[in-house]
Amino acid sequence: MDAFFCLLEVHLHVPDSGGLKTKRKQVSSLKEQLRRRFGAAVAEVDGQDTWQRATLLCALVGDSRIEERADAVERFVAGRFIDTCRFEREIRTLDDLRG
Repeated sequence: MDAFFCLLEVHLHVPDSGGLKTKRKQVSSLKEQLRRRFGAAVAEVDGQDTWQRATLLCALVGDSRIEERADAVERFVAGRFIDTCRFEREIRTLDDLRG
C-alpha cells in the first residue's frame, strides 16, 4: 500500500472582518471544522496580526484517494470564503519523504 501526504496552503481574505477578534473567531471556527470533518492537522502560519488576511497550512495523510480529500477540503473552504481564498497544494508519497 502506498502512503501519501498532502500539504494544502490556504490563503484567506476575510473582507467583513472589522478587527483581529472577528477574524480570529472565523479562522478558529474554520480550523476546528477542518479538523473535525476531514481529520486534517491545521495551523495558522501567517497573517496572525492582520485584520483581513490569514494563511492556514492543512496536512492530510492517507492512501491514493488523498487528492479527493484535498479537493473536498478546498470545496469546503471555498464555500465559506467565496472568491476570497486561494490554494497551493503539494502531494508526496512516503518514499518521496524518505528520499
